[in-house]
Formats: sequence, structure tokens, C-alpha cells
Amino acid sequence: MMLASQAFAASTTILVTEEGEGGGPMAIKLDHDTVPAGDVTFKVHNAAAGEEHEMVLIKLKTADDKIPLNAAKHRVDESKLKSLGEVADLKPGKDGQLKVKLTAGNYLLLCNIKGHYEAGMKTKLTVTP
Repeated sequence: MMLASQAFAASTTILVTEEGEGGGPMAIKLDHDTVPAGDVTFKVHNAAAGEEHEMVLIKLKTADDKIPLNAAKHRVDESKLKSLGEVADLKPGKDGQLKVKLTAGNYLLLCNIKGHYEAGMKTKLTVTP
């Protein structure tokens, strides 16, 4: 006999906080950085006072995968990565969300607004089987 709770796939919510102003350190913080495979909802909050941010979700080939940076544009070259979606153009103080189904592996969350990745707006997420 199957229990009602087993009839539905597990769903996880990750609270994401984006911080930082132009010219200073920037960060993407997760309330937990390891989650089980399955449906994941990223609830993203831009805590900056005056800076727009975004969150791009990338699946990495390996935990230490090299990220292609276009130094001239001060941005990550997203065309060379597998993006699983994003919360784009999040104004200061605003919220957004992204729902995805994740398989086991290593992921990178980043802000790809000019200069933000280089200022530290990146963090890793591990998804367990």
C-alpha cells in the first residue's frame, strides 16, 4: 500500500538572497546548498538598495568546471554553458522565482549583469540522488 506522501514527488524550496552594490562586494546566498534531486523552487530576493541583479542556474559537468568568462564584456559566456533558467532583471527589493526539476550533480547560480560575477555573485549547489 502506498502512502499519500509517496504519491507525490518531493519538492524543495531554496531561499536565495542577492546582495551588493556597484563598486563593492556582491554575493548570492542560499539558505541551504545541498538538496535532493527532484522539483526545486528557487525563491529569489534582491536585497540590494540600488542595484539590479539576476540569477542564472547552470548545470556543471564537474564540481570544478571552468566557467568561460568574456573579460572584455565582464560577463560569463552563457552560450558555452547549459542554463536551466533564470530570474532576470530583478529590481532592488523585488522577488522572483524559478521552478525546475534537478538531477543529481553540481550546479552554479550566478548573476551575469556586467561585472557582477567578477564581484563575487556566484555560489554552488549540490544535488544528491
